[in-house]
Amino acid sequence: MQKSKTPTILITGATGNIGTELTKQLSAQKVPFRAMVRDTKAAISLTDSESAETVTGDFNDEKTVFEALRGIERAFLLTNSSQQAESQQSAFVEAARRAGVKHIVKLSQWAVDPNSPVRFLRYHAAVEQKIKDSGMAYTFLRPNLFMQSLLGFRESIVRQGRFFGAIGDAKISAVDVRDIAAVAAAVLTEDGHVGKTYNITGAEALSHGEMAEKLSASLNRSIQFVDVSPESMREALISIGFPVWQADGVIEDYAHYSRGEAAETASGIGEAIGGVPRSFDDFARDYAPAFS
Repeated sequence: MQKSKTPTILITGATGNIGTELTKQLSAQKVPFRAMVRDTKAAISLTDSESAETVTGDFNDEKTVFEALRGIERAFLLTNSSQQAESQQSAFVEAARRAGVKHIVKLSQWAVDPNSPVRFLRYHAAVEQKIKDSGMAYTFLRPNLFMQSLLGFRESIVRQGRFFGAIGDAKISAVDVRDIAAVAAAVLTEDGHVGKTYNITGAEALSHGEMAEKLSASLNRSIQFVDVSPESMREALISIGFPVWQADGVIEDYAHYSRGEAAETASGIGEAIGGVPRSFDDFARDYAPAFS
């Protein structure tokens, strides 16, 4: 299949939740892009896209990262929230600077703070500062909790009609990853976003109990949210394969949520692309087959 012209946009994290949706949207717009993936054979949907060029790259291998960045003007930076995330992203920023990248779009997180008790928020703050210090143009996307994170509870929702969390009745202005991807696509393809930070949330703040009610209505069966202790949630995360560092980070995240620090709604989506965020009802309807 003949590909489009040489891309000047690089997408990292291209096979994850946001990356998959972002590459879909760029492909639909026929925007040429390069996707850095660890395994090109696993990126089947990308190889079928006329807009996509795939390149093998590993954040822990500086040479492959630098090769992926050759000829790139705008780069979308996203890694897993692992213990290596800060060092991996910092090394990527330095490689991008050396490769002549003009603009980095970083997927960050709501409530970033270098002094936060949440390790994820601290490392995002450190990388944001690294990007600012690099002299490259930047745009930071700071989304709140993803609605699609509920897919992590798919098995218990399907089998038991329940999902769990250490959060009580605290509300979160969760956001649909399709909206995050739409903002990223606009920032990567349009002018006018340099130096901007977009706080990206849904239109309303909901408790997990209210999310359960909306899922129940969409699925036409009872779904319940069960509040658990942080210790129980940590044990459950580790039992399903989360590394200890990451499990502890998730518990810190949920403590942050339970303090009501993620309940505010922000206008980042409207500022970046106009319109309004998808509602949780939209998410529940569109993803109903995944929970059935």
